[in-house]
Amino acid sequence: MDKGPFSVEWLAQSSRGGALELPGECRPSPLGPPGELRPRLFLSLEGFPLLMPPPVPAESPREREAAERPGLAAGPAGAVPGRPRTKFSAAQLRELERSFREQRYIGAGEKRRLAAALNLSQSQIKTWFQNRRMKFKRQTQDAR
Repeated sequence: MDKGPFSVEWLAQSSRGGALELPGECRPSPLGPPGELRPRLFLSLEGFPLLMPPPVPAESPREREAAERPGLAAGPAGAVPGRPRTKFSAAQLRELERSFREQRYIGAGEKRRLAAALNLSQSQIKTWFQNRRMKFKRQTQDAR
């Protein structure tokens, strides 16, 4: 059975949104010489003709960015590209643990002092303390 311009299949695709492809590969051009063919038309949701189908948007800005940079291997699902994980030295860990035993929440002054003494950024110190508090919480909950 031939699918006409108003077949159930064509109407079903129009209810999905996006551009609607008019049936038929090519149609005679009313503006050109007789017999000249023009490319198929697409309609926007507003009904205006488009020369090309609209691009299908990626699901997120991160996926769009990854699609624009070919050659980069995709990491594990949910992995955020960025700075590599910090590997703390034994001396840095000793000093951070000592400071954590004294006080679980670090103040701005102590954070600046530790960052300068350990050659780390203040955000690295802050993140280490957040992670260490969560580790402490898990340990105390497991002990109960």
